[in-house]
Amino acid sequence: MTNTAESLLQALLDTVPGRTAEAIAEIVAPARVSPFPEGPFRFFALDVETANNHRGSLCQIGVACVRADNTIETWVTLVDPETDVWIWSGLHGITAGRVQGAPTFAEVLPVLEAALEGSTVYQHSGFDRSAITAACADAGLSAPAWLWRDSVQVARAAWPELKGNGGHGLASLKVHLGLEFHHHDAGEDARAAAEVVLRAEGVGLTISVATRTVSADTERCGGGEHSRSAAIPASNGD
Repeated sequence: MTNTAESLLQALLDTVPGRTAEAIAEIVAPARVSPFPEGPFRFFALDVETANNHRGSLCQIGVACVRADNTIETWVTLVDPETDVWIWSGLHGITAGRVQGAPTFAEVLPVLEAALEGSTVYQHSGFDRSAITAACADAGLSAPAWLWRDSVQVARAAWPELKGNGGHGLASLKVHLGLEFHHHDAGEDARAAAEVVLRAEGVGLTISVATRTVSADTERCGGGEHSRSAAIPASNGD
C-alpha cells in the first residue's frame, strides 16, 4: 500500500470506531481507480506501459472504447507496479514519483473486468495480453477471459504494401495513415490501435476474417515490438 493510501486508511480508522483496517481498505481501494466510461461499446483496444523488462511491472494502462458511431472515448490510469526497478522511464516518461499514490494492478483489475467482460479487446501485438497475464500471476489473480484480437494482423491484411516497407508497428502506421498520437502513452497508443481497426474497416476489410488471437510471445524492447512468433515476423517494430 502506498504512503498516501496508508495515511487515508489511518485517518478512517481514527474516525470510524469498530472498523478493521481490512474492511476500510476494501472501501478505499476502488475509489482510487478512475471511473470507466459507460457503454455500450462495439469493441475496445488496450495498451500498457511497464516499468522494466518484467512484463508484470505495469505502470500505465489505457483503454480506447469504441462506440456504435465509431467515436472513441479513452480511459487511462497510472498503476503502481510496486517495484524499485525503473528502466523504461526514458521511453514513456513515467517514474516511481509519478505513480506514488496510484492504484495497484490488483485494485485496477476489477474495474477492467467489469467493463470488458465478454468484449472484444484489441492489442497491437501480443505484448499487452502477456503483460496483463503476468501482472495477474504476480497478484495471484486469474487472467481475464476477454476475446483478444491483434490490430497488427488487421493492419497486415488492410495494408500489405507496408511489409518490408516500414512494417505494421504503430510508428509506421502513424506515418502511413496520418494518425496523430503520442507514442508510448498507454491511452494514446490504445486509441491509435482502435483507429487502425476503424481505418481498416473503412477500406472494406472484413475484420472477423482478418483478425485472430495470436501467440502472446512478443517482446517490447528499445521502443519497438519484436516478435518471436512465426505468425508475426519481426520487421522494424512490426
